[in-house]
Amino acid sequence: MRIIGKATAVATQSYFRQHPIIGTSTVADLGWQISQVGFGSYRVSLGDKTQEQALRQALQSGINLIDTSSNYGDGGAERLIGRVLGELIDSGELQREQVVVVSKVGYLQGFNYTLAQQRKQAGRPFPNLVKYAEGLDHCIHPDFLEDQLERSLERLNLATLDVYLLHNPEYYLSWAERRPIRLEEARQTYYQRIRLAFEYLEQAVHDGRIQSYGVSSNTLPEPARRYTFTDLNRLWQIAQEISSEHHFRWVQLPLNLLETGGATEANLPDGQTVLQFAERHQLAVLVNRPLNAILQESLIRLADVLPPSYPATPEEVSTAVDSCVQLEAEFASQHLDTLALDDETSQQLLDYLAVGRMMEGHWGGFGTFQNWQEVKTQFILPRSQTAVEFLSNRPDLPAETAMWLDAYVEAANILLAALSAFYQEQAAKRTARIKETAVAADSDWQAKTLSQTAVRALRSSAGVSSVLVGMRQQRYVLDVLAELEQPVMVRDRREGWQQMGQLVRDEG
Repeated sequence: MRIIGKATAVATQSYFRQHPIIGTSTVADLGWQISQVGFGSYRVSLGDKTQEQALRQALQSGINLIDTSSNYGDGGAERLIGRVLGELIDSGELQREQVVVVSKVGYLQGFNYTLAQQRKQAGRPFPNLVKYAEGLDHCIHPDFLEDQLERSLERLNLATLDVYLLHNPEYYLSWAERRPIRLEEARQTYYQRIRLAFEYLEQAVHDGRIQSYGVSSNTLPEPARRYTFTDLNRLWQIAQEISSEHHFRWVQLPLNLLETGGATEANLPDGQTVLQFAERHQLAVLVNRPLNAILQESLIRLADVLPPSYPATPEEVSTAVDSCVQLEAEFASQHLDTLALDDETSQQLLDYLAVGRMMEGHWGGFGTFQNWQEVKTQFILPRSQTAVEFLSNRPDLPAETAMWLDAYVEAANILLAALSAFYQEQAAKRTARIKETAVAADSDWQAKTLSQTAVRALRSSAGVSSVLVGMRQQRYVLDVLAELEQPVMVRDRREGWQQMGQLVRDEG
């Protein structure tokens, strides 16, 4: 049986009488009191006990807003949330009415993508489907919203969803720009589709399945001239035209110390930013990516990075690359033929035993420490380890080749360690510079760690309702709670955000 009830002003306020030192915001019109940081469930899924415990601790300790989406963990995030909520409500530790649950709709990946293909084969495809990439479609047509809302409610085990957001509807604009379709025509179609979606969502409110709705878009903070720009004023006008008593109450967008557009880009009437417009029109703002900035197509983690124990100079990295390249050439010329392998296996070994060749001339181009770590763990290490294990497990491996293998493993480890130290040192300097700039921009933002500084800058800014932080482990929850217990004054911080924007321009 689904959990009956929905968030209410009285119950959310009673929740914070149990957690009086947690920083909160009030959602205008609705009267809900919400924690200034919400539990973001991206990369969370049912079956991970660590993640379940993190969510449980968050809800028990003063975080009463949960953000999820139908495509997070292919529905697994919603299932985990449904389970934890059910357990806490059944035990009497929590009331359904004290928690604000947000979910999103729009993506067709995994199960939803397969579902769409099956419907297409059956002659009843979802209308207005955007073919964005291989294995990834997007849709906000009412038929799809109807299907997905029911599935989300089932996975969450809820009778009513508090907030339902269209998830990155600008995928249509990205698709249209590649076609290409004239901008005026594309925007007309875009807002027509959003109007249809809003009309459906108003009906869903009337039916009691959701309480309010909104839009989560990465392009709300973009300059108005951009093809993919989503105009918050247009969204507001559409809702007003549908009904003067509409339930369009929420927007979600990226905003952080390096992506400052939501607080600085005057892309709306009267030179307003998204935050200013939202505050004037009593729209609640959820901020995503507070600790993961995307700058020049590179990911920068807004968290402290310690300097490496043993920094590596560019010369040391180049020497390590040369050593690996030399050993790889030696394997190809002196050892490969002695192994009596078929052509396909031989070629695969050459491709996988190529740490040096892959880095030669490219090792300085990974951008950030996070990007390098991702390439290393997801691509380089799995390939090289597979090849090393293959050779190590051969009972007939010649002694000379075994000696070569030991030397190569050592050389590859030296290279990878040197590269990691090189990028770690760069990251340590960059994160220290970001924190120094943030504190100089606004002294109220000073906190113990960079991640806490990043969150404080957001939650102290007028117009921000809640900051969505991924808290997949209990230590992340504790870090957020420590920050939420620090009192901050919420006011217009545009000047500070403009100074942060100048840092980005200087680095660019």
